[in-house]
Amino acid sequence: MAHLPFSHSLSLRAWRWPALLAVLLLAGCSLTPTAPGPQRSPAEVRAELLRLLPASVADRQGWAADIQTAFSAQRLDPSTENLCAVLAVAEQESTFRVDPPVPGLGRIAREEIDRRAARAYVPQLLVRTALSLQSPTGKTYADRLDGARTERELSLIFEDFIAMVPLGGQLFGRFNPVRTGGPMQVSIEFAEAHARDYPYERQGSIRHEVFSRRGGLYFGTAHLLGYSVDYPSPLYRFADFNAGWYASRNAAFQSAVSRATGVKLALDGDLVVPGSRAMGETERAVNRLAPSLGMSDIAIRHDLEAGDSAEFAETDLYAKVYALAERKAGRTLPRAVLPGITLESPKITRTLTTAWFAQRVEERWQRCLGRAKG
Repeated sequence: MAHLPFSHSLSLRAWRWPALLAVLLLAGCSLTPTAPGPQRSPAEVRAELLRLLPASVADRQGWAADIQTAFSAQRLDPSTENLCAVLAVAEQESTFRVDPPVPGLGRIAREEIDRRAARAYVPQLLVRTALSLQSPTGKTYADRLDGARTERELSLIFEDFIAMVPLGGQLFGRFNPVRTGGPMQVSIEFAEAHARDYPYERQGSIRHEVFSRRGGLYFGTAHLLGYSVDYPSPLYRFADFNAGWYASRNAAFQSAVSRATGVKLALDGDLVVPGSRAMGETERAVNRLAPSLGMSDIAIRHDLEAGDSAEFAETDLYAKVYALAERKAGRTLPRAVLPGITLESPKITRTLTTAWFAQRVEERWQRCLGRAKG
C-alpha cells in the first residue's frame, strides 16, 4: 500500500496478548451490516444515538441526524452494535471534531513540498518564490501554509496552489496530496469511488464533502460497514477500517501460506502488489506451492487478484492453501488475524500499529455498549 503524505499508510506488526484476549471475549459477536426483519424508524435511531453519544459532544442532535441518515441511505442495519461501531471510530479518529486539528501541519506540508521539489530537481529558490505569490485569499501561499491547522485548510491551500501556480502542477499534477479527512478520517479516494448514491446535494466536490460532518460520517460508515465479511469479532472489522477492506482475512491467508511454505511473510493484507503486475512476496511464496495445489502460476495470480473482494474466500486457491496448511499444522487455522502493519505518516509521532488502532476502537465500542445498557 502506498505511503501517502497525509494519511495512514502501512507496513508490519506483531500479535499482542490483549488482542487475543479481546478475540476470546468477543467470540461469536460480530457486526452485521444488514439484517432481516422490521427496521426502526429514523426517530428511534436518532433517539438511541443521543443516548449513546458521550455527553461532552457538541451538537449531539446534529451528529445523531447525520449518522442516522448515513445508515438509512446505505440501507445498513442500525443495530446498537453497528451504531456503537461508527461512534467508536469517530471518537478514535477525531474525538467527535468535524475537522480535527493536526499539530505541526504547516511544517508537514512544507516538508512534503520540499521532498517533491527535490525529487523533481526544482531549486529551493523557485519553491520559495512560488510560495511567496499571493493566493486567491489575499495571503501568500507561505502564510497560509504556516497558519494551516486542519487537513481541510491544507487541502484548500493545495487546491489553489495546484490550480493557480505552474509549479504546483509540476510538483503535484492533478493530485491533491491530502488524502484523508473529516471526523472519521476516511480516504478521499474511497469516497470518490463510492459517491454514486450520496444522499446530499453536494457543496462543491466529493473531496469537500469528506471534510464536512455529514460527508465524513456517510463515507466513514460506508468504509466501516459497507461490505460483508464473516469475522468472529468486530476487532477485525476495526482493523480493516485502518488497513483496507478484507485486510484481516487476507492477513490470515498470508499466515496460512507461511505455515504451508515455511516462508515468513509480512501480514499486511496485500496479496498482490497494488497497482502493479510485478510479483510480490506473497505471490512468490504461493507459487512455490503450485505443484501441491495443482494450479498454474496464471491461475494463482487470477485468484490472488480477487483479494480485494468477498469472492476471494470462494476461490480454489483459498480452499487449497488452507487445506494444505491445516494438514501441516494438524489443526484448524484462523480465517482472520490482525494485519501486521505499522502506521507511517508525518502526522504520527510515535510507533502505532493497525493492531493498536483496532484494539483502541474496540475498547471505545465496548464503552458505548455499556452506555446502551446503562
